[in-house]
Amino acid sequence: MRNTYLSCLIFMGLLNGIGQNALATDYYVHPTLGSDTNTGTSKSSPIQTLTKASSLPLQSGDRLLLADGQTFVGSLRCPGWQGSAGQPIVIESVSWQNTAGFKPALIDAKNEAEGILLLDCSHVYVRNVAITANGYTTRNPQQAMRVGVLVTTEKAKKVVDIRLEKLNIADVFYENPGVVRTAEEVKSPNGTQKYGWGIRLINSVEAAVMENIRIADCVVQNVSHTGIKLTGKNQNIQRVDITGNRVQRSGGPGIQMSGVKFVYVGRNEVKYSGSTDDGRKWGRGSGLWTWGASQVLIEKNSFMYANGPGDSAGAHIDYNCDNVVMQYNFSAHNAGGFCEILGNNYNCAYRYNISVDDGHRIKGENGAFQEGKIFWLSGYQGNQRERKGPINSYFYNNTIYTSPGKVGRLAIDNGSQGVLIANNIFYVPAGLKSVQGDQLKPDESEGLGLERVLFTHNLYLKADCWPTDAIIQDRGAQVGDPKFSKPGSLNPADYLPKNRQAVRAKGIAIPYLESDTFGLMQGLKMNTDFMGNPVPDTPGLGAIEVGEME
Repeated sequence: MRNTYLSCLIFMGLLNGIGQNALATDYYVHPTLGSDTNTGTSKSSPIQTLTKASSLPLQSGDRLLLADGQTFVGSLRCPGWQGSAGQPIVIESVSWQNTAGFKPALIDAKNEAEGILLLDCSHVYVRNVAITANGYTTRNPQQAMRVGVLVTTEKAKKVVDIRLEKLNIADVFYENPGVVRTAEEVKSPNGTQKYGWGIRLINSVEAAVMENIRIADCVVQNVSHTGIKLTGKNQNIQRVDITGNRVQRSGGPGIQMSGVKFVYVGRNEVKYSGSTDDGRKWGRGSGLWTWGASQVLIEKNSFMYANGPGDSAGAHIDYNCDNVVMQYNFSAHNAGGFCEILGNNYNCAYRYNISVDDGHRIKGENGAFQEGKIFWLSGYQGNQRERKGPINSYFYNNTIYTSPGKVGRLAIDNGSQGVLIANNIFYVPAGLKSVQGDQLKPDESEGLGLERVLFTHNLYLKADCWPTDAIIQDRGAQVGDPKFSKPGSLNPADYLPKNRQAVRAKGIAIPYLESDTFGLMQGLKMNTDFMGNPVPDTPGLGAIEVGEME
């Protein structure tokens, strides 16, 4: 599935091997053995500072090599560096007779706006570098924020082929320790004060295009706002691959993207987004969320322990999106919930995911201004616009578990148009409860009138699980215990149903909703389940298929 999608993005060609220009130059940097009067073209004659390194006239195939195990104070600012296809400029750590073993060079960007700035650059690869930026010794009020790595545009019409790989970014804060955010700050849409961010892509030049970007195998932890954030304008950030990263204890969301198109997000681990373990953190954030995004595939990720008084789901789809698909993800203990699809969204889906104890937040407790919800469809599309949609929401073959005593909440806007809920397992011992949507105005249930609903063939632990006052009702509900081997476990394999009779071939082949001619970008039929097992023509219930008897 992933290879098919990336081929559509015309991305795989950029992932091939890299040649080496015979005329390329290696520049060495060492903070104690170097001197800025040196040429820097050998280990015996390294330059010393990031300021000098920023002034080098790097060209296609050149490498900037930072001594491993060393700390570089300041910021590496790369103004308009241009490599070429197959001959990128590479910035990385290099072994320097370090007897303690290889350890990436560390950039300490305290006081600086960025640890590494790629401004109007193309064909530049940064890898095996660590970055920290914890507060300041001299405050600079002109700085808008502090970022580990910032990729942005100013004059270039096109920024292409940027790779950020195996970076370790930790402890990025604009403020010094001791600052405590106000209780009202966390209620603002994205915070009003200055924060630290892990990796940011910003393209505010509407006519410019930023594309073919890879963020892979990085660790981002303990930043005061978002771990990895993409901010485009009219979807002018395109063809982005975000894979294999670990984001932990971000004060805001783990991963967030706005104004993007053709994005693949796979095999990432996000834990403790919306962290409040430092007063400088924002204290609210989903593991991942999208806004104004198109053609985004989010699969095989783990989203756990998201915190916050609002939103803070494992992964949610904010308004103005189309064709955002969540599949094969493991979502657990996220305060805001599991599925959240807001207004003016078209053809979005949650399928073949596993949710464990999501949506435990209770409105009114500990400052919470929204209920946590397992399932939420909302027509909210901003304060200035009437509620609308979402349109054509597909929710199928998910496994949803809540611990005994925990009520599962749901909210469905009566403006939703096109809703498919099928083949899911709702293992909710305490039952589900219908609540209001909480997004500025309640989701009124007067004059029901939802259009184009297919709600059938879902398994419930007991007959009265789905609330009778919910705006839609399951027309083909099934009741039974799937008999998971270890309910409540954080091991996805423990949600393989042992009760074959309750789940095997009990689902339906997922059809297009009435009047929907598009469906989902990879099609509605899935070839494999959460664990990679084949899915038969008549699928089972839940995220994991039960095979034939041996």
